[in-house]
Amino acid sequence: MIREKETLAERASYPSLAGKRVVVSGGASGIGEGIVEGFVSQGAAVVFVDVQKAESEALVERLANAKVPPRFHHCDITDIDGYMGKLNGIVGDLGGCDVLINNAASDDRHSLSDVTSQYWDDRMAVNLKHQFFAAQAVVPAMKKAGGGSIVNLGSISWHLGLRDLTLYQTAKAAIEGMTRSLARELGRDGIRVNTILPGNVQTPRQMRWYTPEGEAEIVEAQCLDGRIQPCDIAAMAMFLASDDARFCTAHNYWVDAGWR
Repeated sequence: MIREKETLAERASYPSLAGKRVVVSGGASGIGEGIVEGFVSQGAAVVFVDVQKAESEALVERLANAKVPPRFHHCDITDIDGYMGKLNGIVGDLGGCDVLINNAASDDRHSLSDVTSQYWDDRMAVNLKHQFFAAQAVVPAMKKAGGGSIVNLGSISWHLGLRDLTLYQTAKAAIEGMTRSLARELGRDGIRVNTILPGNVQTPRQMRWYTPEGEAEIVEAQCLDGRIQPCDIAAMAMFLASDDARFCTAHNYWVDAGWR
């Protein structure tokens, strides 16, 4: 029996995550919110960036009583120079960075005929470019610490070839190649790099696109009944960031309920 709602107390505990310095992009809502909440529950020192100020502040307030409450920095990850500067400040304040979760993304729908050069650049900036430069920013601190974990968020969408998502799927496909390359470049420094491929996760944003009939079609296409929740993606992120995954690198980890 799959339960779509579980308490954090029912989730796995990773002692190695306690006190880890974790940076999450796009942490205000949806999958990112679940990831922030998950790492906070493990006693990690979490800092997240997001462009959504009200949602971010609400999350910080909700988790204010945690052993180590999360901190939020307002940031547009498409402004690479500004983002790099923000990350350098965050890493300095934390005294290092052990885990980077590259989560921020936007799956806006579009038709092929409507794509302009400017829109292409915008979609690559919000879905791909920031992941590379965030990794570049935290790698020196990880090397100094003797290792770390970078988790990139990909997507099942390009493996399915879904409609009206060409640029999003192009960026998400590239993330898998980038992960393999970074894992090779950084492995001898003890830095592991992996990609999580979520299926269709039930978030407020995703609910904008699907009718009850559409949701039923998704479940029918899965091997398992039920709807994937943000906490299910967070569970994989926490495992990959933990010492339990010490020999996991350069690979994709699917959390899609067998959606085909």
